[in-house]
Amino acid sequence: MSLEQRIIHHIHELPESKKAEVLDFIEYLIGKADDRVWSEFSLSSAMSGMEGENSPYSLEDIKESFT
Repeated sequence: MSLEQRIIHHIHELPESKKAEVLDFIEYLIGKADDRVWSEFSLSSAMSGMEGENSPYSLEDIKESFT
C-alpha cells in the first residue's frame, strides 16, 4: 500500500471534526511551502544584478560585537 493510500485509509476512519483538522493541517503545509518559494523568489529578485557591486561597508562594519 502506498503512502497516499495509507493516508486516505486512515482519513476514512476519522470523524468529521478530525477530518477538518487534517484538511487545515494540509492547507497549512501547502501554504508554508508556497511562502518559502515566494520568499526565495523575492530575495533573488531583489538581489538580481547586484552581484558585481562594491559594498560601501567593510566586514568590520557589519560584524556584531558582544562585550
